[in-house]
Amino acid sequence: MANLSVRKLDNNTYEALRARAVRHGVSMEEEARQILKKETSAPERMGDLFLKYFGSANGTTLDLSPKSPHEPIDLSQ
Repeated sequence: MANLSVRKLDNNTYEALRARAVRHGVSMEEEARQILKKETSAPERMGDLFLKYFGSANGTTLDLSPKSPHEPIDLSQ
């Protein structure tokens, strides 16, 4: 596993992270891991990404049909 040190973190950000960790019942380190994982992971569906940036919170309404993922095409031929 990799390690990461964060330097020059301002007090407001530090306290906000601490409070958030307390609300979730985890350590600050675990809270930071969860935030980093969530924010750097690809969405399961591309529609989720579009909703995040273009959804009703940003003034756009998108209707996404509930479809299951397709089977990948075999390109090994």
